[in-house]
Amino acid sequence: MKPRVLIVDDAKFMRMTLRDIFEEAGCEVVGEASNGEQAIQMYKEVRPDIVTMDIIMPGMNGVEVVRRIRAINSRSKILMVSAMGQQELIAESMEAGACDFIVKPFMREEVLEKVQEILQSYSLVK
Repeated sequence: MKPRVLIVDDAKFMRMTLRDIFEEAGCEVVGEASNGEQAIQMYKEVRPDIVTMDIIMPGMNGVEVVRRIRAINSRSKILMVSAMGQQELIAESMEAGACDFIVKPFMREEVLEKVQEILQSYSLVK
C-alpha cells in the first residue's frame, strides 16, 4: 500500500516540490494545506499516514498545528520542514510530538529517507 501524505506549507513552490518528490517515489499525496487551520481540517478528513509540516506559517505556526493534530491522533506521524536557524522551534516541535525534521533547502533523498524511517519505526506501534 502506498504511503498517504499530507503536505503543509504556506509556500506553493515548496508544496509543489514536495508533491513531485512524493509522487515520483510512489506515495499518494492526499492533500495540501497552506496554513494551520486547513492542515487540521484536512488531517481530520483524509487521515494521512504521514504529514510534512512547515514551521513558520501565517496565523498558526507548525508547532501549534502539531499539538492539535496530536490531540486528534496521538500516533500521528509528522515530519517538520524548517529553514536554517529555527533550532528552538524545531526543539519545540519535537516536544510537541513531531517525529523528526529536515532543514530547507533539502535533497530529495533526504526527504524520502526520513519518511521511510518514520513509517518503518512507527509501524510497530499500529
